[in-house]
Amino acid sequence: MSRIMLLASANILPFSFTSLPLKISCYKTRPSVYYHYPKPRIESLANSFNRPPFPKRVFMPILRSSVETQDPQDPIVEKEEEASLKKKNKNGDDDDENGEGRDWTTSILLFLLWGGIMYYVFNLAPNQTPSMDKYFLMKLLNLKGDDGFVMNKVLVSLWYMMGLWSVTYSMLLLPTGRSSKGKAASIPIWPFLVLSFFGGAYVLIPYFVIWSPPAPKVKEDEVKRWPLNVTESKITAGITLGAGLGLVIYAGLANGDGWKEFYQYFRQSKLVHATSMDFALQAVFAPFWVYNDMTARKSLDKGKWLLLLSPVPLLGPLIYLLFRAPITSTPLLSTPSSSYTDRDKTD
Repeated sequence: MSRIMLLASANILPFSFTSLPLKISCYKTRPSVYYHYPKPRIESLANSFNRPPFPKRVFMPILRSSVETQDPQDPIVEKEEEASLKKKNKNGDDDDENGEGRDWTTSILLFLLWGGIMYYVFNLAPNQTPSMDKYFLMKLLNLKGDDGFVMNKVLVSLWYMMGLWSVTYSMLLLPTGRSSKGKAASIPIWPFLVLSFFGGAYVLIPYFVIWSPPAPKVKEDEVKRWPLNVTESKITAGITLGAGLGLVIYAGLANGDGWKEFYQYFRQSKLVHATSMDFALQAVFAPFWVYNDMTARKSLDKGKWLLLLSPVPLLGPLIYLLFRAPITSTPLLSTPSSSYTDRDKTD
């Protein structure tokens, strides 16, 4: 009887207690150690019943990091992750303010493009008729009375279209073309827009170089004040579109001789040459700013057909300005509740 009890206890012990490893876990910083103890060998009893002996195991501690063994739902781990995320975001904001976290590739390319264009205009553009350029400028500015000379219709249309381009860019860049990050946020946009009435794209491209999106929020009372009460007005967009359409028709009414004369001016006159290049540059950049304005107003899905019309010089962007979503119905408008929410997130 005692022999049977001894065999029963020998069969129970290896499979009950020895299979459970002793776990010693350290908190947070020190590694957790798992020990595997070898099972006892009872060779005499096993051999008596022709049973194979237990395999020999080597004592081997298993080391694991406390980060792996710790519960991810642990509040201490969550607090550490939050602190690291805040620190990362803070460092990212500091980098943006210092200009280190920004990709300057596009800005550098734009600056090189602007430098090349300015060099061409001042040094390589045709300048065979400087006296005629002075005369044209006085006639176009209405500083010279009627002397019997009829100005070229295409040139007159081009001259006044440049003023409409400045109005168009003012409506596109205010407010969605303003900067909100880094040092560019402290540079106002209005000097560039005012000077664009005199210099066109030659003045706007330097602002494109330093522009840093996204656009800042617009306060509700700001929409009712100058200049947003004008740039956001459908009346302004409608009048500008009507004027642009009239100038296109006026230039189209010029006969073949008028277009040939304009082409001759383009080849000889620096004034006509530089103005034509200015028109082309603003037409090239306009679709991007239409897209930027649509993205800021979250209306890209509803107005894709307007984006397709934006490459049409002058008229395409003006059609978009007439039908674009008002800023009061877009997330760009800052309401008191949203401002409190942003303040809470910042805190």
